[in-house]
Amino acid sequence: MGKVEAVCVSARKAQKKKPLPSALFVADSGISGDAHAGAWHRQVSLLAAEHIERMREAGLPNLAPGDFAENVVTRGVDLSALGLGSRLRLGAEVELEVTQRGKTCHRRCAIYYQAGDCIMPTRGVFARVSQGGTVVPGDSLEVLEEISCQRLQAVVLTISDRCSRGETADTAGPAVGRLLESSLGAHVYAIRILPDDRDQIADRLKHYCDGHSIDLVVTAGGTGFSPRDVTPEAVASVIHRPAPGLDEAMRRASAEKTPYAMLSRSVSGIRNDTLIVSLPGSERGATESLEAVLPALGHGLAKLRGDPSDCAPPRGGFGA
Repeated sequence: MGKVEAVCVSARKAQKKKPLPSALFVADSGISGDAHAGAWHRQVSLLAAEHIERMREAGLPNLAPGDFAENVVTRGVDLSALGLGSRLRLGAEVELEVTQRGKTCHRRCAIYYQAGDCIMPTRGVFARVSQGGTVVPGDSLEVLEEISCQRLQAVVLTISDRCSRGETADTAGPAVGRLLESSLGAHVYAIRILPDDRDQIADRLKHYCDGHSIDLVVTAGGTGFSPRDVTPEAVASVIHRPAPGLDEAMRRASAEKTPYAMLSRSVSGIRNDTLIVSLPGSERGATESLEAVLPALGHGLAKLRGDPSDCAPPRGGFGA
């Protein structure tokens, strides 16, 4: 068990934060009075005191809590080991759920120039407040549930007007989630339902690919010929590198069972470090298509994580 060394807030983003004698954590919002509080996934940031001390030893001796815009300075817990979905308890009441590891900085902010460097992009952990309460420095810090950062992180998006309106139950999304867990050992961070709306689909894809530390986003639905089937267009608008081999393999496998497979317009590809795979909308079609690419999917995702090994026949790793 670790402890909370400091709790800090600031009135504006991209600024150093100031330590408080106590702080009120508000469920589904963040810390009262902090600029980062709100209805999003990065409500609270955490940084280990051990990492701050290394920066002091490296030539920044005057660093104080909050100088990297962190909300909570921790000690005695290896934050770097926590994957998305891990749960923490601060003091007697407050509970946090890890939602992001590190962040992408597109430009150097005031903190970088004031401190001489910034370790939040590589060492910071971000969380959502699932249960509120008051925290004071010296309170205990306990890991309630640890999801290893070594596990693949996946999101499933069911694309369906009818499911989004509650007119029919979503069976494809949960089935895909179960298959990812059983075959790849993935942690399914979220299963969401969206209408067949190109802009909404593209927005959610960017949301999960641009900062959540998600390895894989799987969509189910909206890949056919109907006027409302716009998932391929949404995916194509956000990916940086296409992965046509996945779509070819899924269509080829499905063609052995139905001639309608040739009507699939699935588009898959890579955005930043996240792979997006598009599946048909029916439970059977989605799971059969996913099964067709599972033998190679784990290897591809390992490569996206930076695995330097040669592309030899699979002998282990994800999904072994």
